[in-house]
Amino acid sequence: MGLVYADIKLINGEDLVLAKRHIIGEEEVKEMTINMLVDSGAYMLAINETIQEQLKFPVIEKRKAQMANGSIEEYDVVGPVEVRFKNRQSTCRAMVLPGDNEPLLGSIPMEDMDVLIHPQRQELIVNPDHPYFAQMKMK
Repeated sequence: MGLVYADIKLINGEDLVLAKRHIIGEEEVKEMTINMLVDSGAYMLAINETIQEQLKFPVIEKRKAQMANGSIEEYDVVGPVEVRFKNRQSTCRAMVLPGDNEPLLGSIPMEDMDVLIHPQRQELIVNPDHPYFAQMKMK
């Protein structure tokens, strides 16, 4: 299977709350759509410093992560990040990778949105068993 990319909309979750309370206008909510690598081997959402600078997510904590090459690095964790794909959404945290590193959609937001990688078409799809709404297992 090759690399799978998808257009993912990222929205500043704090801005959404402020807009809902009419503290800021909806046009002031910071958001962007990114063609992101879908990586089921990664757990979290990962953005880079360029995305972080534009969307201004607040830093929640620092956390260590093991990279693909086995090294362990410490990164800022930001949020809340609202992630949208087609008719699905999830709110999660994101690790901030340095510079312009490639952003990743990991397995936690994928599971929450009930989306799958279609290996034959090499694309991210809405779970065909639940096409109209996300469904999760509770056991």
